[in-house]
Amino acid sequence: MTKNKEKYNQKLLVEGKDDQHVLWALCQQFGVKESFDVIDCEGIENLLEQIPQRLKQSGIETLGIIIDADTDINARWQSVKNSEALHKFEIPDQLPKEGLICNNAERIKFGVWMMPNNKTNGMLEDFIAYLVPEKDQLFPIADNVLNDIENRNLQKYSQNYKAKARIHTWLAWQEEPGTPLGQSITKKYLSTDKATCLILINWLRGFFG
Repeated sequence: MTKNKEKYNQKLLVEGKDDQHVLWALCQQFGVKESFDVIDCEGIENLLEQIPQRLKQSGIETLGIIIDADTDINARWQSVKNSEALHKFEIPDQLPKEGLICNNAERIKFGVWMMPNNKTNGMLEDFIAYLVPEKDQLFPIADNVLNDIENRNLQKYSQNYKAKARIHTWLAWQEEPGTPLGQSITKKYLSTDKATCLILINWLRGFFG
């Protein structure tokens, strides 16, 4: 996928570089056609602020966002649904489990995928955790390690970031410790045939055509 200069009239806004690189890796893995820019917005607030600007962009055809549900998926969905910039779109009360795709009268497409799966609280790292191979023997040990240090009040991370601690602990034990999330897909540490991953790919293909 395009990694620098924007060159398409289809845009996908993401919260950060990890999201960006995971999307690039998945698109490469599944042969998703390069027809849209994946844009790192450097945070959820910047991403939400970009929506009205992007919808006014000359020639814009498609605008998608991928955001974390974090600790309250319903509140995060309302923050999107209530955006004044989206009043011309028919945004449903509930985020569809397969991701949102809709149009306005000007035939601009707008879409939303909420990490990890459009249904539960969480973030990108929870989505990545779904891709850990089912018979992997290290992941349960990573959970045990985190639970142990939490029982002894030794952890420095907040519960909101436990998913990050969990997946990066597991990645620290792979062939190349500390491999970034996107590269962990490219290096096939993760299994991309999981249902949640395939639903995301189907959303991308259906949305960007």
